[in-house]
Amino acid sequence: MLTIGKRDASTTKTENDMQAPRVDFVERDGVLQLNLSGVWMTHTVANVDRDMRQAERSRPGRELVIDLSGVEKLDTAGAWLIDRLIVAHEAQATHLRVVGQSDAAAILLAAVGEISRRKTEPVPDVRVNVLIRFLEAVGRSVYMMRDDFIAAMNILGATIRGAQMKLGRGHAVNPAAIFNQIDRMGVGAIPVVVLMSSIVGAIVAQQGAYQLNYFGADIFVVDLVGVLVLRELGVLLTAIMIAGRSGSAITAEIGSMKMREEVDALKVIGLNPVGVLVFPRLVALVVALPCLTILANFAALGGGILAAWLYSDIPPAAFIDRLRLAIDISTIAAGLIKAPFMAIIIGTIASVEGMKVGGSAESLGRQVTSSVVKAIFVVIVLDGLFAMFYAAIDF
Repeated sequence: MLTIGKRDASTTKTENDMQAPRVDFVERDGVLQLNLSGVWMTHTVANVDRDMRQAERSRPGRELVIDLSGVEKLDTAGAWLIDRLIVAHEAQATHLRVVGQSDAAAILLAAVGEISRRKTEPVPDVRVNVLIRFLEAVGRSVYMMRDDFIAAMNILGATIRGAQMKLGRGHAVNPAAIFNQIDRMGVGAIPVVVLMSSIVGAIVAQQGAYQLNYFGADIFVVDLVGVLVLRELGVLLTAIMIAGRSGSAITAEIGSMKMREEVDALKVIGLNPVGVLVFPRLVALVVALPCLTILANFAALGGGILAAWLYSDIPPAAFIDRLRLAIDISTIAAGLIKAPFMAIIIGTIASVEGMKVGGSAESLGRQVTSSVVKAIFVVIVLDGLFAMFYAAIDF
């Protein structure tokens, strides 16, 4: 806070009187003169605010003289109060003079007046064409996809290059970390995977039996359930549930480590963050997802057997006999081949999004959401690509 003051040794006013600012109105020959005195500072100017507002509302047209010779001290708050009076009378086209101010007070009043009169330039309202905005959004998305792809290849390459725990100091694999992650991502996911798969298998069988009943082909519900579950639904539903359950956990874990600078600490002590954090989780997903897919297939077939028995009176023995004719080893292999690829995609995307977390909780939540959405989207796209590839090679 800038303060300007002067000392008058000849004054006979008490200290309290000097502290209190005053505004004296003197009118002579149609000229209104305001004699300002006292200390005009932040903690005192409130006492004269009413008088200054009265001066602002004085009759326009007559000459106004503001005498500052009695002002003991002046800071920016007092200068603003005086400038407010000046601006009000300038708006009324009143002839105004300021007299008695010191050089420092004149500089302060000029600076405050310049700030108060400064007008902010309005931001032009530029309306961009809708097509331009759409193309801009597409371009930004393409660049983001490129950056994500490069980051994913970097993490995947660093993982495949070796599970080195120390950069340039040999290779080592930590089996305890891998088995711990398999337990968390694989064994811990068994209940939800089995439950969801059995329900979906039962729904497919029930709907198939309901529709095929019109044609008297109830037995073909076995072919529908067997082929659809083993080739597509089993691995796809398992991958989607793992992406939502384990993928989000990987992103949250790595992201929280990034927020607490634990990833930087690993680099400082010579450890490879990818080898320590990403490799065990990626290996665990590659091992756990095919195993969960097998369990999901059995659960879905079990749900299909129960639904077919209840809705189409197909006993379990007849269902299993027909299933042996409807599927072969290629049907089972078509679904299981997809599982490792989907596991790599889920783990890589989750790790990339975890490494992108900033220093805020908002960033962590945003990247976890992005991880789940991207993983599920890419898994579904990969399943479609595999379906086209199998059709092309007649597999």
